[in-house]
Amino acid sequence: MWKFLLPIFAFIALVVFFALGLKPDRDIRALPSPLIGKTAPVFSLPDVMDPAKSVGNAPLAGQVYVLNVWGTWCIACREEHETLLALAKQNVVPILGLDWKDERDRAQAWLAQLGNPYSAVAFDDKGNVAIDWGVYGAPETYLVDKKGRVLYKHIAPMTAEVWQREFLPRIAAAQKEST
Repeated sequence: MWKFLLPIFAFIALVVFFALGLKPDRDIRALPSPLIGKTAPVFSLPDVMDPAKSVGNAPLAGQVYVLNVWGTWCIACREEHETLLALAKQNVVPILGLDWKDERDRAQAWLAQLGNPYSAVAFDDKGNVAIDWGVYGAPETYLVDKKGRVLYKHIAPMTAEVWQREFLPRIAAAQKEST
C-alpha cells in the first residue's frame, strides 16, 4: 500500500513547495541587493568618449546621485534611454553612466545618435566595477545618498512612473539629510 501512496505524497509535497516558492504576487524586479544601506563601491574608469579622461564616483561625494548601468547590446537599455534623457533635463541629480561589457566605438555611436543623458560615462569593458556593485544584468539603476550609501536599486528599464514612485521620494529625503 505504501508503494502507491509514497509517490502521491511526494507529488503533493512538490506542488506545495513550488506554490509557496513561486509566489505569483511577488515583484520579480525586487531582487535584494547586499549594497542597500552600505557604502557604494568607489571606482575610477576611462571615459567612454575620451579614454585619456577618468570617470568615477569619488567627485560626487557629498551629493545624491544616480548610477545607471547600460550597454549597447542591451535592448531594455534602449527602451529606457528616452526616459533617461527626460530625467537629465530635469536636472534633479547627476546621472552617472556605467557602460558595461561593451565596445567603446559602439557606445560612442549610441550616445552620439540617441543623445547623452549622463553627466559622465565610465567604460567598464571588463565588468569588474559592475561586479563590485552587484550588477545582475542591464539596465540597473542605483541611487546613492550624500554619505555615499546605496539607498535603492532598480532592475529593469527606468520609466517615468518608477522615477516618480521610487526615486523622487528617496532623493528628496536624501537631499534633506545633513552630510
